[in-house]
Amino acid sequence: MKINKILIANRGEIALRVMRSAREMGIKTVAVFSEADRIAPFVRYADEAVCIGAPPSSESYLKMDTIIAVAKERGADAIHPGYGFLSENAVFARKVQEAGLIFIGPSPESIVVMGSKLGAKEAAGKYNIPMVPGTPSAITDIPSAKKRAEEIGYPVLIKASAGGGGKGMRVVENTEEFEEQMDRAISEAVSAFGDGAVFIEKYIGSPKHIEIQVLGDQHGNVVYLFERECSVQRRHQKLIEEAPSPVVSPEMRKAMGECAVMVAKSCNYYGAGTVEFIVDEALNFYFLEMNTRLQVEHPVTELITGIDLVKEQIRVAQGEALSFKQEDLQIHGHAIEIRVCAEDPRNNFLPDIGKLLTYQIPKGVGIRVDDGVEEGMTIPIYYDPMLAKLITHGKDRQDEQFVSGKFDTNFIKNYFSPEMLSPAEYANEAEISAMLASLLWENKAQTQTASQTATATAQASKWRKNRL
Repeated sequence: MKINKILIANRGEIALRVMRSAREMGIKTVAVFSEADRIAPFVRYADEAVCIGAPPSSESYLKMDTIIAVAKERGADAIHPGYGFLSENAVFARKVQEAGLIFIGPSPESIVVMGSKLGAKEAAGKYNIPMVPGTPSAITDIPSAKKRAEEIGYPVLIKASAGGGGKGMRVVENTEEFEEQMDRAISEAVSAFGDGAVFIEKYIGSPKHIEIQVLGDQHGNVVYLFERECSVQRRHQKLIEEAPSPVVSPEMRKAMGECAVMVAKSCNYYGAGTVEFIVDEALNFYFLEMNTRLQVEHPVTELITGIDLVKEQIRVAQGEALSFKQEDLQIHGHAIEIRVCAEDPRNNFLPDIGKLLTYQIPKGVGIRVDDGVEEGMTIPIYYDPMLAKLITHGKDRQDEQFVSGKFDTNFIKNYFSPEMLSPAEYANEAEISAMLASLLWENKAQTQTASQTATATAQASKWRKNRL
């Protein structure tokens, strides 16, 4: 079925990103927005825009039935969920299909399987894909789980089955703190996801986080579009992503890519998806999870492959077969993405709000900015603090730490401290202010003196002229 109009069930930079590709394909777009986003760029860019509720996500961007109703009222053929919000919600995907609309993403069944880390491990396990040692199912018996942790060897990691973003994750260093950390992980999982199921894995102390982009169609074809290095993180949230990874050899890339394809095929996956792996110090890789949506970091893959992933998502949703094969894909140069967030680095990087007073977008060859803000906007408190993504592309990169590949998910903890933002020579702001005030006053006094001298000279000259 040919798609003529898409409703984007999202906001900010990803809404704009989807709209731009849709416009290039000659497809009309409908934006839905909350009252907090009324003047946001994505609302103005869309062909049509509809306010669907108050600022809180639960009263706007998470209102499934309202979003679907707007799509039908405006004559949309399909809904693109972006990332976050309803993008990995199987109930929403199924509701979209039942309403006679196209969900631009995988099937609800694939989302269900891969939406559970335990379900994903079970599906992938049928293909003998490497797994981190741990429990094969949710923990129901604490003494048995503690015994298994001792068999694996401390430290171990307790993880929520139903979620991501570091929520419901606890590192356990020894058997004495096992039960306490277990209780905390379960409580956090219930609070964040409404599901207290947790499992344990061997904790890898200096891991690298490497993911493989996959793309499948509804005809059984699946390819991998190489890897992304996502090890620079803070509190299990990615901050800098690059492609390709400096530590992945051609042989390792092929092995990981083929594993990722098998994971996708294990759940009959179609659309764009990402298979995530954790890599230890010896470069052994283990399956972690699958994200059944477009990733925040997808631009780096687009830049090194020349493939527009959003356009491919739309074509797959229309029922088209992939127009390329694995052997057609090549890596061109190197790309790095940096997330730009409204956070306070001096206050443990807590989200910050306020007016965006200065916003200057870098431009030039090899520079791409995906954003959803503009100068003068007020940053709302209700949503994720990421404002934009700066992506650069070139033949290589020169930063020593990245060239060496000697970094892991502890990068921020190891290389950053708030003191770096406040050099000692500028520590006393009062002195600086006093010095600046003195200089300004001195300059003002000199200006006044010069002005008075010039006036006096002019008057004397006029007196002499009159005398003559």
